[in-house]
Amino acid sequence: MKQIKVKSCWGPGVVCLTLVLSGCISTSISPTPRFYMLQAINGDQSSKKIDIAPGMLIGIGPVKIPEYQDRPQIVTQRKENTLKFAEFDRWGEPLDLGLARLIREDLTVMLPGGKFTLYPWNPSTPVKYQVAVEIVRLDSELDRDMFLAVQWMVIDVKDLKTLIIKRSEFRAAVIPQDYSGLDKTLSTACASLSSQIAEALAKLET
Repeated sequence: MKQIKVKSCWGPGVVCLTLVLSGCISTSISPTPRFYMLQAINGDQSSKKIDIAPGMLIGIGPVKIPEYQDRPQIVTQRKENTLKFAEFDRWGEPLDLGLARLIREDLTVMLPGGKFTLYPWNPSTPVKYQVAVEIVRLDSELDRDMFLAVQWMVIDVKDLKTLIIKRSEFRAAVIPQDYSGLDKTLSTACASLSSQIAEALAKLET
């Protein structure tokens, strides 16, 4: 009797195809990352506009953030004082650059007579005042509050003299209690910070 040899169908090609299909299936069910961008106020939202010398050039930055916030993932706190790095909820831009952009855009609305540039700028740029910002704390729990503590200063660029040094603190509930709510809450706190900076800059010119 002849022995019939049956060839296995599990050749290298079939194995590779199986792995590829498995990879496709695995990828298709993975959550899609969500990216958030801080939102500046617009002209309609601004509660007040402050007069400043027309054409005055003001430099914004640098903005320094805590090391634990210097990453793409949105960082929040747990109740046991540990950090949570959101795997699929991320900032759409580096947080320090996003905050600098936000402050500039807010001040553009609040101080319509002024002009603004972001750090770093060309040394030949005729910047009169520099606003340097340090985020001392940015703590938040999605089901509770966000706390923002900021140290900021205004510097006379020509004389290299610090004219104002202040600390501002903001605490607000995160509404809605998710990452989009945190984005909105932080944007609102930055608008309040920008308002304080605008008033300080205007007083320097009176």
